[in-house]
Amino acid sequence: MAAQLREEKVFKDPVHKYIYVQDETIWNLINTKEFQRLRRIRQLGTSFMTFHGAEHSRFSHSLGVYEVARRIISQFERNGYADWPKEERLLCLCSALLHDIGHGPFSHSLEQVFGTSHEDWTCKLVLGDTEVNRVLSAADPELPKKVSDVICKSYGKEIVVSLISSQLDADRMDYLLRDAYYAGVNYGTFDLERILRVIRPYKGHIVVKESGMHAIEDYLMSRYQMYWQVYFHPVTRSSEIVLRKIFERAKKLYGDSGYDFRFLLGPLAKLLEGEMTVEDYAELDEAYVQMTIKQWSKEPDPILADLCARFMHRRLFQYVALDKVDESLEAELRAGMLACGIDPDYYMGIDYLTDLPYDVYRPGDEEESLPIWLLDGQERLAEISRKSDIIRSIGSIHGGKHHIYFPAEPLRDKRDRLPAGLRDVLRLDG
Repeated sequence: MAAQLREEKVFKDPVHKYIYVQDETIWNLINTKEFQRLRRIRQLGTSFMTFHGAEHSRFSHSLGVYEVARRIISQFERNGYADWPKEERLLCLCSALLHDIGHGPFSHSLEQVFGTSHEDWTCKLVLGDTEVNRVLSAADPELPKKVSDVICKSYGKEIVVSLISSQLDADRMDYLLRDAYYAGVNYGTFDLERILRVIRPYKGHIVVKESGMHAIEDYLMSRYQMYWQVYFHPVTRSSEIVLRKIFERAKKLYGDSGYDFRFLLGPLAKLLEGEMTVEDYAELDEAYVQMTIKQWSKEPDPILADLCARFMHRRLFQYVALDKVDESLEAELRAGMLACGIDPDYYMGIDYLTDLPYDVYRPGDEEESLPIWLLDGQERLAEISRKSDIIRSIGSIHGGKHHIYFPAEPLRDKRDRLPAGLRDVLRLDG
């Protein structure tokens, strides 16, 4: 039995109203330095440049995921469902709370440059010499390994993993509502209370009563809208591309023994080297990175300085949307930029985004996501897309248009060096 706090702790939350903590282990995890670091990591990366209210943190999201998981488990236990493994309660709550602890500053952008994974760093922080590890080990010496296994989706009980990471999990239910709230949009709203009432533990799965199918349709449509209207917003993607180009340039300069950075603190040097320890990684937050970018805007390298100034002052790349960008057009774009004296390695991005709002279950597919199961009145299971025309339809939607990103001002100033057809593609004459 997990030790309980003498007095319940309560966080006021704009999405869930209140977040309740009764377990001593959860309270101690929240107060570790590794978890408190999440206050300094934005949940939505560079989206604040598009939606100015989107300044919320991974800390608030992680608390929200914990609260959704707590409410699901509480509902299971209140109703006495025999298929719920009560002994896994603390593991589920710890995994929900810690699932994002490995996110770095602007994590998805930096992960692409340095080939890192926030899931890997989460497991390193859980298993390493950290305050988080010590709190988990004090509750149960096997708990750090179990939490790591849940986050890596290798834990032996599907019902535990699916509560934290599946197509209907506590993580998605919180971030859709929270991101919509802070971005100031309605796309991500859905009836969480209804979903919590219709999910059940059943024979090792988390399932949905068939009468709750329409609530799940609404949830998946919200996810679809949030991805295309918020997460994949082309202005946000532009800011991510500029940020990525900054660190690609910094990495290239760092590998050049002839370049001496005027400003480079220890953990970032380790990041550029690819030699980061858990302690180094825990030092990185967005304030650290933004301070570095501000200083790098004064570096002697003109490309690094310009990219950093663009990011700091929101002078982002312009974009055009096309149905298709083939190899010949990409080569023409690169040649045109070089003719204008602009390095396409750092000033051009081609983006094609894909997303499956729901990954339809296909038996035998080893890479399948855990499906959403409907449970009918005769206790028969059916994968939800077999019952819902809406979900089957959105499950076939993959991608949108190609977007070409480029700096409009220097190209417009030198457009006479470009073929007329390329000027038309980039809309430089308008």
